[in-house]
Amino acid sequence: MLKKLSVENYALIDRLDMEFGVGLNTVTGETGAGKSILLGALGLLLGTRGEAGVQKDPSRSCVVEGVFSLDGYGLDGFFADNDLEYSPEIVVRRIVSTSGKSRAYVDDLPVGLGVLRELGDRLIDIHSQHENLLIRSEGFRVGVLDGVAGQEGLMKRYVEVFAAWRETLKRLAEARRAAEETRRDEEWLRHQATELAATRLVAGEQELLEAEQRELSHSDEIGEAFGFSVGELAADETGILSRVKALRLAVERVGGIHPRAEEFAARLESVYVELQDLEREMAAERERVEGNPERLGFVVGRLDAIYALQQKHRVGSVEELLAVQASFEERLAAIDLGEERMAELEASADRNEAESRELAARLSEGRRGAAGAVSDSVVAMLRRLGMAEARFVVELSSVGDLRANGGDEVRFLFSSVGAMPPRPVEKIASGGEISRVMLALKSLSARSGGRPTVIFDEIDAGVSGRVADAMGDIIAELARGCQVVNITHLPQIAAKGENHFLVYKRDGSTRIRPLSADERVTEIAGMLSGSEITAAALKQAEELLS
Repeated sequence: MLKKLSVENYALIDRLDMEFGVGLNTVTGETGAGKSILLGALGLLLGTRGEAGVQKDPSRSCVVEGVFSLDGYGLDGFFADNDLEYSPEIVVRRIVSTSGKSRAYVDDLPVGLGVLRELGDRLIDIHSQHENLLIRSEGFRVGVLDGVAGQEGLMKRYVEVFAAWRETLKRLAEARRAAEETRRDEEWLRHQATELAATRLVAGEQELLEAEQRELSHSDEIGEAFGFSVGELAADETGILSRVKALRLAVERVGGIHPRAEEFAARLESVYVELQDLEREMAAERERVEGNPERLGFVVGRLDAIYALQQKHRVGSVEELLAVQASFEERLAAIDLGEERMAELEASADRNEAESRELAARLSEGRRGAAGAVSDSVVAMLRRLGMAEARFVVELSSVGDLRANGGDEVRFLFSSVGAMPPRPVEKIASGGEISRVMLALKSLSARSGGRPTVIFDEIDAGVSGRVADAMGDIIAELARGCQVVNITHLPQIAAKGENHFLVYKRDGSTRIRPLSADERVTEIAGMLSGSEITAAALKQAEELLS
């Protein structure tokens, strides 16, 4: 139940506070006073999209806040599902900044717009004048039946499973297209990957092979150079080693005479040792490097294979070839995984389809069971509303394939005169007739839907006199089971309210205040007689209120 509504800096409202009571709350006011602005602010609170420009003062934020009593409405599950702390009384707040960005809070905890909309849909059912067009909506017609049948939970599950099924089918179609495109290249990919794998490429091998090729190709020149060097170093008497040794011995003889002779001798010894090592290593390298035509042929062949692959794949190194090979192998693996993924998607789609059809069948059964009750209830209310010959028929037919609302097409057929065969209500009913039909449907939905609050915005459009009085009775009866806020321009209906609020404009701002018992008489008398309130109007107002 909506206990309090506070609006600040919205449209024509500077500041507004309303405290609603249980039962029927009536809201009246002159045309243009801003009654519809109240609905706009309430809609903002319940999750409609906020935009820059809703502020009366562009330099300040717009704030709409509502206090709701939830006790007894079974909403604790919703709060648990959305990680919110349940409380029998909550405060919902919506703030729209000067930039147009909005924030929403439930008991000071920030929530997303989707959560706010879902919560708002569970708290309040708003019927505004333009919603008479709802009767054209398949979703509305199906929703009426589901509400009366008590299968909103079943419908919610169907919507989830049906959406999952459609999404799975979409992903399956995309996977099949991708697999088909890839499969056309599979043979080529497999050949390329096999060719590269067969070559057994090793990172870094190209540089080593190219160095080995250079060495094997010049083995004779290398052998001659190293052989000559070893001979020059190791000759018995004229070799460099023999001569360095002789130099060392000559310097050692004057070691006791010259202070640096020992230093020079040691350095010559170091040179001698280094030249010995050099001679041994060069001799060994000369032995190692020898002509090997077979090895040279292998190296050249291996390099030719690498060069050919590099040219084919337009790369310049073995590392790049390995990356190309990995890419081919990944694409081939994706083909195999894609087939597995398609099998998984097909199984998931089958499961979702089976559950969707099973849920749709249960929904259809419930709707057919509720169709007669809806027809009888609407006809009974229409007769109370002055349409003694009215006929209202709920017609269900199978659509052949599943839709977002299930497997049924629902039509509301209507006839205001008994002799006329019922036809779709949206095609033949007048504005006043549609208002009465919608009141009957909304009243029925409200009784079965369990929302704490129902708001009617001039649902009495197009009616007057005794019909208006009967309409007021139906609204008042509805208010015994839930809170009703009724915005009206008819005195017969306004008089039914237990709490009465007047919307008026002062200094360019929309304002609202509760009316006392005497003020209600004056307000309803003014609605009866116009700007000049007569004694007869006051008397009639008192009679309506009594």
